[in-house]
Amino acid sequence: MTLRPPVVDWATDFDVMDPAYVEDPFSIWDDLRKTCPIAHTDRRGGAWLLTTYADVTAAAHDIERFSSLEIGVIASDEEPDDGLLPYGRPPISADPPLHTWTRRLLLPWFSHGRVQSYEEMTRDLCRRLIDGFMTGDHVDAAADYAQQIPVRVIAKILGVPEDLADVFTGWVRDVLEFADEPDRVRRGGDGILGFLIEHLQLRKDDPRDDLISQLAHTNHEGEPLEDSLVLGIAGLVLIAGIDTTWSAIGSALWHLAQHPDDTARLVAQPDLMDSAVEEFLRAYSPVTMARIVTADSEFEGCPMAAGDKLLMNFPAANRDPSAFDRADEVVLDRAHNRHIAFGTGIHRCAGSNLARMELRVAVEEWLARIPTFRLAEDAVVTWAGGQVRGPRSIPMVFP
Repeated sequence: MTLRPPVVDWATDFDVMDPAYVEDPFSIWDDLRKTCPIAHTDRRGGAWLLTTYADVTAAAHDIERFSSLEIGVIASDEEPDDGLLPYGRPPISADPPLHTWTRRLLLPWFSHGRVQSYEEMTRDLCRRLIDGFMTGDHVDAAADYAQQIPVRVIAKILGVPEDLADVFTGWVRDVLEFADEPDRVRRGGDGILGFLIEHLQLRKDDPRDDLISQLAHTNHEGEPLEDSLVLGIAGLVLIAGIDTTWSAIGSALWHLAQHPDDTARLVAQPDLMDSAVEEFLRAYSPVTMARIVTADSEFEGCPMAAGDKLLMNFPAANRDPSAFDRADEVVLDRAHNRHIAFGTGIHRCAGSNLARMELRVAVEEWLARIPTFRLAEDAVVTWAGGQVRGPRSIPMVFP
């Protein structure tokens, strides 16, 4: 593991993996917006960090100047795919035209209608999980609940056994959470890729009603999709559909455990749930995405060079007081909520309908069974950071 010195000046030497940033990025963003809204660092290969709603939105829409060919927030010398994914994980890691037509392949699987078909199994899953710990009076709401939901839903979409959920979880965490442990990053990447290679071949020979089967038997411009494209798209669904959503679910429960008035209000007024879900997404947005500067240019007074990395900090943008009234408060009935938790522009998250459904159902089922709960006394809540920020352990107690 690489040990790095702590950050002293966030404007000129930030590190999104610094423990202080992972624990409490909100105060850091607030300071940067006032003093240096576009921060810079030479750490981890160098990067720029955007912290305002206006700047993040502008950069996300400027696809000519900011390319999506490298989206990883943390630079890595590792190549866990061993060159088997020359297109990365489209559409998220692609520019048009590849982005355009690969995104169209995914959209039907995450349409409103398709997502509704997953809701019953998601609700049943949440109830079974709660049954598993309701015999006691405490639970780790992250490990035992939030982290168990999206991985099983994604397994259903990909058409793989639910009993592999724990294996998937381990691989995804290896890839996203341990940037300073290259062996672990490689282990996770190799695990995902090896699994998908095996199941792609199985679906070629025996297609089923799942995403891998559809991709394996899809043509584009009269030709079958290259295996590397199928693997990249399926890998994206696996990685992007798991950690992001369980982080959102965990953050919402973490908030409610510390705000009993909000909990009581949602229990008494279930019709607020849709707006509450949007507010949880705004206030605790989990995802930061990177872009690569395509040519020497200036952005809001900052001279950026071709090849520079730009971090589009969606969580910071959603806490910007110039864009949101009472930005640092969770307002369950917020009327105007143009958050960008799912990104904005052509790369807006294709799976947003699914994530919203899982978050809503997870909170609804929790409150239906556990209307009163709180953090355990002396609870140590741990967080992951970097690409996706979310709680990894939330010790809770309930009557």
